[in-house]
Amino acid sequence: MSDKGAKKTGRFSHLPLSVAGPMDCALRGATLLNHPIFNKGSAFPPHERREFALNGLLPASEQTLEQQVHRAYEQYSTRADDLAKNTFLTSLHEQNHVLFFRLVQDHLSEMFSVIYTPTEGDAIQNYSRLFRRPEGCFLRIDDIGGVFASLAQWGTADDIDYIVVTDGEEILGIGDQGAGGVLISLAKLILTTLCAGIHPNRTLGVVLDCGTDNQSLLDDPLYLGLRQKRVRGKKYDEFVDTFVRSARHLFPKAYIHFEDFGLDNARRLLDTYRPQIPCFNDDVQGTGCVTLAAILSGLHVTGEHLDDLRMVVFGAGSAGVGIADQVRDAIAASKKISHEEAAKQIYLIDKPGLLTNDMGDKLSKAQTFFAKDRNEIGSDADKIGLLEVIDAIKPNVLIGTSTKPKAFTKEIVQAMAKHVERPIILPLSNPTRLHEAVPSDLLEWTDGRALIATGSPFDPIKGPWGKDGKEVEIQVAECNNSVVFPGIGLGAVLCRANRVTDKMLVAAVSAVADLSPALNDPTAPILPGVEDVRSVSVHIARKVIRAAIDEGVATEKEIPSDKDDVLDEWIRAQMWTAEYRPLQYVSLQHATRQAVGQRAPGDIYSRRDSWA
Repeated sequence: MSDKGAKKTGRFSHLPLSVAGPMDCALRGATLLNHPIFNKGSAFPPHERREFALNGLLPASEQTLEQQVHRAYEQYSTRADDLAKNTFLTSLHEQNHVLFFRLVQDHLSEMFSVIYTPTEGDAIQNYSRLFRRPEGCFLRIDDIGGVFASLAQWGTADDIDYIVVTDGEEILGIGDQGAGGVLISLAKLILTTLCAGIHPNRTLGVVLDCGTDNQSLLDDPLYLGLRQKRVRGKKYDEFVDTFVRSARHLFPKAYIHFEDFGLDNARRLLDTYRPQIPCFNDDVQGTGCVTLAAILSGLHVTGEHLDDLRMVVFGAGSAGVGIADQVRDAIAASKKISHEEAAKQIYLIDKPGLLTNDMGDKLSKAQTFFAKDRNEIGSDADKIGLLEVIDAIKPNVLIGTSTKPKAFTKEIVQAMAKHVERPIILPLSNPTRLHEAVPSDLLEWTDGRALIATGSPFDPIKGPWGKDGKEVEIQVAECNNSVVFPGIGLGAVLCRANRVTDKMLVAAVSAVADLSPALNDPTAPILPGVEDVRSVSVHIARKVIRAAIDEGVATEKEIPSDKDDVLDEWIRAQMWTAEYRPLQYVSLQHATRQAVGQRAPGDIYSRRDSWA
């Protein structure tokens, strides 16, 4: 992932988020070296060492960022396992933002699974044991009255662009992790910077500590969160609403990203706040967007269209239903039919089997929309299983969001392949050990015909699936939300959207599908890889901004309205990059809070008067 060629000077260098020119800095000496935003370590040039009182605090040699990255990579490579590597990178991030992001940027394909799933899941499970210093904002349900003051410590109205918040209930397929969920908020923010250039000092990771139902955490004497069962119901809703209202009052420009809330709350909270504020739920909307892009690319390879879609989703939680919603909306728009009619092409299966309309209040409101008449399948069984559904409807798309490992058996896959020349099979559950099937099996069972995208990275697979049985190497696409959610966020932040509309999400899907490698080579992955994600994010952001303007929800003035390349330049000019900028000393007397590396105001309570 390179940002070479994206120069930060020129016609848009005056923009508030531009990273052209020097940075004001009022810190000196050891204080400067201990600040990750300003610290350059051994890369400080001689004049900055003199001006900022660093002589005597650094070795004599001035090194380049590239030399620092080389050394850091050697250190990283000595770590014994992925969790140790994750810990090393966390420590580096705390010391030097530029070096951390440049190291990961230069080795993104290798390090992605270490900074995110599956290794980040291990780090979250061990949060209280690996804890060294707090990062992020910790809000407690037993102190709802203190939410405003706690958030106010993180800046003023112009300081925060992007907030990721979780309640830690359903983390990365590993369930309830309580206060340790703060790490998923921080990991998502790292991805927004890596993948879309969201400024790392203008973000905020939040955990809503409501307690935990994870007994192993409650029994652990080292656990750092509230040692009580999860609070639900009216008090929970009051807590979340207090957070949302406080965040909107304090940071009115900020985009709020909900992450890894439990099934009962994720959809409900999104439906509550989406009409009011610029917010996004990655598990519902991000998963739906990137999966729809994979489906569209796969259908392009097979020569089919959304009109031809027959889709089974195995696992009807927030992710599975979110995918179904996104695909349903796309079908409805494509065929110009109602959502109810479009939903007839989509079948959801969960623990009770196929979701049917005789299950009543056992289904959520979102699930009910896709419930079928059991007579459609022609089964008298109490539980209609996956194989029966496949035999009955002959789907061309099968999606796994169940976290049930090896659920897509040889029998099931071959039953699907019997009716479809090139079945599109997407086992998306994370982490890797929870995948419904592994790509090598899917290719073997379908003689290389399956079009595959997975929820975690897999190595390329060789097999005799080329012309005349020639051995070919197939690259497995990763259906990774990180290809889409950072670009959506970037577009919404830059145009200061006051809401995130359906049209903006459809634009994002279209942007990802536009860049599918399979458009030019049917044997290539059906989605762009993470190594290309920064340029993908620019393409997404452009389409999202255009859609926001069309919808009347963009509030930023003077967005370029002419050619796409001009808007792309405007976007790139405001994307943070992992490059050392010159430092310009300013006295404390004349320094902004940014110049002293602080975001905390002096008197938080004076800002509360008009809030209630």
